[in-house]
Amino acid sequence: MPSVFAVEHLPHATFPEDDEWIALVRAPEGLTVVRETWPTGSGDRWIGLYGGTTAHSLDVPGMLAAIVGPLAEAAIPVFVASTFHADLVLVPEPRVKEAVAVLEDAGHRVDTTHLRSADI
Repeated sequence: MPSVFAVEHLPHATFPEDDEWIALVRAPEGLTVVRETWPTGSGDRWIGLYGGTTAHSLDVPGMLAAIVGPLAEAAIPVFVASTFHADLVLVPEPRVKEAVAVLEDAGHRVDTTHLRSADI
């Protein structure tokens, strides 16, 4: 994904005050908001890897596990937002180079053309 993201927890909100978000998850403990923070932004910054260049059915097992499994084995944190067709896997900006290497070693093709040369 060509953006840098922030993941926010709004414990008392049911909806964000603006419409500048990419994904929302409402849960008993509050609202989780994923928003672009590119090109600037403070706090933790995440790089998005969109898991799925082609749509897949919801009943296809293992798609997300094939991505997060190798990252977990390498102790790389992830935050995932799933859509009907694919998964947005966020990794911490300082770990993106390592995450790309881990995924490529696991046999995935990672398009890095949108990443800054400093990231990879």
